[in-house]
Amino acid sequence: MAWIRQVGDEDAEGLLARIYQDAVARAGKVWNIVRLTGINPGQTRASLALYQSIMHRDSRLPPRLRETLAVVVSRVNDCFY
Repeated sequence: MAWIRQVGDEDAEGLLARIYQDAVARAGKVWNIVRLTGINPGQTRASLALYQSIMHRDSRLPPRLRETLAVVVSRVNDCFY
């Protein structure tokens, strides 16, 4: 398994600290998928914006189906985050 350095909550500063705070407010925690890009907060922000645009904007697919597809694809790809 690959190892990627992650920035912990207590070490996050500036933009990354705000991203982590928003994550906790939104989901109650910072998910590992968010932490994986934490060494580059600009990338973290862009990644979250892409996720938001795919999962929460207008679409022909209902939100529940989008979430289901995301889970299925993650399982097929052996993604455990």
